[in-house]
Amino acid sequence: MKAEEIRSMTGDELQKKLADLKAELFNLRFQLATGQLDNPIRVKAVRRDIARVQTIMHEREAKIRA
Repeated sequence: MKAEEIRSMTGDELQKKLADLKAELFNLRFQLATGQLDNPIRVKAVRRDIARVQTIMHEREAKIRA
C-alpha cells in the first residue's frame, strides 16, 4: 500500500484500516509460530503498512493542533 492511497482515506477509513492490519499481523504471527506461514515477508510488509497509517494519522493530528 502506498502513502498516496492512505492519504486519500478519511479518518474513519484509516481507523478501520489500522484495525484490519493489526488483526492481519496477529494472524500472521500466529501462523509463523505454528509453522504454517507460507510467505514470511508478508509480516514485514504488514508492519510497514501499519507504520505508514500511523504516521499519516499523526501528521493529520499535528496539523489540527497547529
